[in-house]
Amino acid sequence: MEKDLLENMILELRRGTLLLSVLSQLKEPKYGYSLVQSLEEKGVNIDPNTLYPLLRRLEKQELLTSEWDTAESKPRKYYKRTDFGDAIYLKLKEQWKEMCVSMDGLLKEE
Repeated sequence: MEKDLLENMILELRRGTLLLSVLSQLKEPKYGYSLVQSLEEKGVNIDPNTLYPLLRRLEKQELLTSEWDTAESKPRKYYKRTDFGDAIYLKLKEQWKEMCVSMDGLLKEE
């Protein structure tokens, strides 16, 4: 029971960071698998079953745009931040930094 509770809480914490993690990697166009690799290289593991719905949601919110590349033998859909996505990303990044400072202060009080 305790293990399940902890795992659920960790999952909740991670969910909040995935949005910012994904946006941080899409200044330049990337397709899904290359995005998964890029995130994993930086220590962020993301399941494709989590990533693709997130990409679709971000595209619907106009934070990302996508384009199919059919030049290769296997067509790939590339995602990139829009100008609106850039603006939102910068604001989220600032908010993240402020939250980290606050949390650092709280956790150091122990």
